[in-house]
Amino acid sequence: MSTTSTLWLLWAVSTAAGAAVLLAGMVCGGGVRAHLLIGKTTSGHHQIELACEACHSKPFGGGGVLQAACLRCHAEELKQAKDTHPAKKFTDPRNADRLAKLDATQCVTCHREHKPEITHAMGVTLPTDYCALCHSDIGTERPSHAGLAFDTCASAGCHNYHDNRALYEDFLTKHTHDPDLKPKAIAKLRVAVNEPAEKRKPLGRADADAPPAKLGDAAAVEAWLATEHAKAGVNCSGCHAPKKAEAASPEPIWIEKPGPAVCATCHAHEVKTFAQGKHGMRLAANLASSRAGLLGLFKEQPLAPMRPELARLPMSKAAHGHDLGCTSCHGAHKFDAVTAQVDGCLGCHADEHSKAYLGSPHHKLWQAERAGSGPQGSGVSCATCHMPRQPIEDENGLDRVLANHNQNDNLRPSEKMIRSVCADCHGLGFTLDSLADAALVRRSFSGRATVRVQSIDWALKRLQAQRRATQ
Repeated sequence: MSTTSTLWLLWAVSTAAGAAVLLAGMVCGGGVRAHLLIGKTTSGHHQIELACEACHSKPFGGGGVLQAACLRCHAEELKQAKDTHPAKKFTDPRNADRLAKLDATQCVTCHREHKPEITHAMGVTLPTDYCALCHSDIGTERPSHAGLAFDTCASAGCHNYHDNRALYEDFLTKHTHDPDLKPKAIAKLRVAVNEPAEKRKPLGRADADAPPAKLGDAAAVEAWLATEHAKAGVNCSGCHAPKKAEAASPEPIWIEKPGPAVCATCHAHEVKTFAQGKHGMRLAANLASSRAGLLGLFKEQPLAPMRPELARLPMSKAAHGHDLGCTSCHGAHKFDAVTAQVDGCLGCHADEHSKAYLGSPHHKLWQAERAGSGPQGSGVSCATCHMPRQPIEDENGLDRVLANHNQNDNLRPSEKMIRSVCADCHGLGFTLDSLADAALVRRSFSGRATVRVQSIDWALKRLQAQRRATQ
């Protein structure tokens, strides 16, 4: 065989082998696909990195497909944040010169996955002085900004690219004189809408409608009897047999371990927000299972539920191997929301900030409320800050206050926590300084901030200068 023939044969064999590996990754997923990743994904997406088509929904779609994928998950968040740099700002012909410098209409201009070597905070893959592309004259326009480096815009407690609700000048000046601790430091309380009392029939032990074999678990029955479910008339079948079988069989189909889809029949907001966060985003990817795989020939493989050992933060080894779902924190029958707010979190999370919570000022307030010596809402649990209650309007147009189960919704940038949580108890200046002190955050806010954020001072000086100019 000639040298040329040998090379052609080697090329053909190598191509076939490469295609076989690619095909195996697309069809089988799992460990094979993990080795096909072109680079490490960000911490915000690594849970779904093996569901390639969560973002790459078409094999030859280009940037438009990726942009649509970004907006499928983040469009609602940007709308709620009153995005300070929406795409429409840059499609305005008056900003054509700025668009030429930075195509800010596309998310992937700033946020590119699989680029760990150039990925900075917030998943930004541009040099950290990108603000200078449009705001190079800010140093001369505002004396307070003279001499400041452009890589400090988003790191000094002053500006965020998308969400500035807690950093606008009018907001800063309005809260200039806030006390460190407000006289009435109470977190938002849950406001649910229940059925009228006449429609709610509390259930007793004799009412339990589980199959006889299941009723032998006395502990499960007792746990259920103590819940709001039993008090509101939600029987065993309400969760374990929510749907009847086919008409040919009048017996209900018994679901041994109901999942989030069953919970969503009554707790739609909680399940929706759970699926938006790191705990449940694999669930969201699987709910979109109608998408096709390689060239539309193979169905995307469903992802297993998130497990603590797959996280990038330190987790307790005792929690490894447990799938994350509604009952991971709330229990299978007791559905204890109080236990879920602290013990449910610390049962998995073992990072420095989480472990420092025990014994912190926030934890002592939580203990006091649980003991009855503190008023309702005065305690600060893990969930108070990371799964805050928020006002919503339900599908019936009724106003409610329910917990946001997307635990990273207000986590990055940290200033998002100000309006949703911190402002319930603390003044703005105190909060900005505390959130900017990384060491204090690691200590779970035990002590006082040693960092001073000057944005309030600068905003106040600018306001005073404007007033003098109009006098």
